[in-house]
Amino acid sequence: MNLGELKKIVADKTGMSQADAGRAVAATLEAISESLGQSATVSLLGFGTFSVGERAAREGRNPQTGEKINISASRTIRFKAGQSLREKVNG
Repeated sequence: MNLGELKKIVADKTGMSQADAGRAVAATLEAISESLGQSATVSLLGFGTFSVGERAAREGRNPQTGEKINISASRTIRFKAGQSLREKVNG
């Protein structure tokens, strides 16, 4: 599914126009992104939890040359699926 298909499904399920559904989806995604940008956790009951994790700086290797490289610390997004989502996926 892509963003266009998601907007159409939201419009069909809610009775909104596709334009209104598109704005609603965009606002939802923006709110989640902004919260994660502030290192907040976003919990959607039954769906899952988005959180921000920290990766420490470490040493790695270039797979082509074998040369050692330094990988800087970074933040990453984590997602843990909720019970309802896991049940739908596992049938």
